[in-house]
Parts: sequence; structure tokens; C-alpha cells
Amino acid sequence: MSALPPDAAGAPGDARVGGKRKGKAKVHHTVGRVVAATLVIIALITGLTVVFVYRHYNANLNVVDIGKELGTNRPQRKIPAGPHGPINILVMGSDNRNAPGDHIDNLTGIGKRSDTTILLHLSGDRQHAYGVSIPRDSIVDRPACFNTQGQQISPPAAGVMWNDAFNIGGAGCTVRQFEQLTGIHVDHFVVVDFNGFKGMVDAIGGVQVCLPHAVNDPIGHITLPAGTHTFSGTQALNYVRERHDLGNGSDIGRMKRQQAFIASMAHQAISANTLANPIKLYRFLDAATKSLTVDTDLGSLSKLVGLGYDFRHIGLDHVQFLTTPWEADPSDPNRVIWAPQATDLWKALTNDRVLSKAMLSGSLNAQHIPGVTHKPKSGQAEQAAAQQNLANGLCA
Repeated sequence: MSALPPDAAGAPGDARVGGKRKGKAKVHHTVGRVVAATLVIIALITGLTVVFVYRHYNANLNVVDIGKELGTNRPQRKIPAGPHGPINILVMGSDNRNAPGDHIDNLTGIGKRSDTTILLHLSGDRQHAYGVSIPRDSIVDRPACFNTQGQQISPPAAGVMWNDAFNIGGAGCTVRQFEQLTGIHVDHFVVVDFNGFKGMVDAIGGVQVCLPHAVNDPIGHITLPAGTHTFSGTQALNYVRERHDLGNGSDIGRMKRQQAFIASMAHQAISANTLANPIKLYRFLDAATKSLTVDTDLGSLSKLVGLGYDFRHIGLDHVQFLTTPWEADPSDPNRVIWAPQATDLWKALTNDRVLSKAMLSGSLNAQHIPGVTHKPKSGQAEQAAAQQNLANGLCA
């Protein structure tokens, strides 16, 4: 993984600070451009020194070594790592039921759980990013879990829910479970605390969400008319957890809404208004770094910036979100199992292939967000996608 080049801070993506530019700027922002430009913008406009800002953000990060928790039989890379190799990052949403503001469905006293797991695959040619959601209600065969000393803390278990791994052994057990079930080598992991997530949303002035119909859910704490709304942090947190009055009540529908929300949040975070507002940028990065737990190889701001800069040419239209192919569990209609097509998806990602149209059917991207930045067209395929969105609680 390459670090930020010495001269990159002054002109990431050719974005000059304080100079004049001819012609209309291209709407081709990337997460990498935001992260790389942020330190310079904050330092120049607010007068803060780069060293101070760097130390502040760096100190916010929680760094954890899970090397011994992954065991000795990890899957081998099909393509060598390095500056031109693909990168796989397993992202988990952590919900601490005992922490203020982190209670899902009013449940308390049961410690930390993972409500969201997404594999972020960044292609070796630096042109594509895929976010693959894994249903938390997936029934899988979990491998043994280990502690930080490499000692077994839980034996293997068959036919258990996906998110049991996080409940038992946190990020380490979840990464091990993912690797053993998919054959994909995970390069990094990121755990996002849901309570910190609220601060990220508020820092950028809220995130736009489109509701296909009026919602009145006392459990999910959402009462709003149909239409497009700008959600604050607390509203956003309730929305991404909502499963009672939107869609068909399934975890799959909630995942689709989470994907759309993440896409909308990315779109908002890298918009021109956010880039031009140093206070928003400072608050967003402050909240983001405070909410993150990362591995030792990704455990500094410079490495995060380097990763972002490395993938600065991936546009929003090439950041696509999809769901692990699934089918209903024959023994329990409230649970799902991975469909045979999931094996093809894992193989394609292992070999860093561009995903086919069939694999991307029903996917979302950060450029075309249902009801926010994108309206359905009249074609048959577009109308089918719109109907699927409505079934999942998204606008057409």
C-alpha cells in the first residue's frame, strides 16, 4: 500500500487551494481526494498547523492487532499484494448496547454486536470499488474463534447466525469467519461505532434519504411523510436500523436501505459544499476517526490518506453496492442461506475480475441514489429495478 506522495498534499487530483482554475471543474470527486485535501484546506483556511491536525486525528483512531485471532490456515492471495494489487477491507458496524445512543430496538445490557458487515473490494487497476453486504441473518458454519494470544475461546459451530461471530470474538472472529467461508484474503478491517456514526452525519449537515411512503414507527422512532428528507445523525441512525415500517420487514430490505444511505452519505461528504467548508470537514474527520477501530497495518492517518490517494480515480459511478446472493433457509423462513451464485461472486473477487451485469443486478452506486439523485426511466429493466426498490423500502 502506497503512502501519500510528498507533493500530493499540495495538489491531490489537481485541486489547487487558493489558485485560479480555468474552465468548469469536473464532477468527479472521490473519497481519496477529500481525505488527501482535507489537511491542507484546514491548515490554510483555519490557520491550524498540519502537525497539530495530524496528531489530533491520529490520536482518535483505535488500533487493534488481530493477527493471532485469524489462525494459521488463512486463504492465500490469488494476486500478490502491493501498490498494484487489489485490496479487501471488511467493514463492520459495531453497536454497543450499553453505550449512550447505541441501543437498537431499545435492547440494552447485552454488550457489543455487529449489525452490519460489508466487504469493500478495491480493484487492482484502481478503477472499481465493490461493497458487498452480508446478511446478518445468514445461517453459516462458523470456524473456531481465538483471542489476541491465539488461544481458542469458542469451538466451531454449525448452522449459526452470521453475526454470532462478532458477539463471541469481535472483529477477529468475524474476519476469520469471512475468510474461511469465502476463500478471500482480508487485508484490513474497519469497525465503525454507530454512536460515532451520528456525529459524521451531523458534521456534514445531514444526509438526504427518500421515503417511498409515510412512516410511523414508534419502535424505530421514525414518523415522517413520504418524500425526500435530510436526516440528522439521530434520525439517520434510526433509519439505517429501521425494519418495522419500511419495505417487507426483512434484513435484506434494511441492508438495501443501508447501502443507499452510505451511497448518499458519500455523495454528500465529497460534494463541493462540504469541501469548501473547513468547519464541516474538521467535524466530519474528527467524528469519523473517533468512531473507527482499525488494524495495525491501517492504524494511522497517513496510511488512511495513502489508501484514499491510491484510489483517487474511482468515481462515484464506479462505487457499487450489492448483496451476497441468498435464498430462504428451508428450515426457517426468518433466516437466509447463501445461494450457489455466492460462490461465483467470491471467486470473481478473489481473482479481481470486473463483476458481470448479472452479478450486479439490483446493485446501487454512489452516483445514482433512488429518489435522491436518480429517477427511474421508462425501460422495462429500469421499471423492474424501481419495483424492487419499493419492495425494499426505497424510492423508485
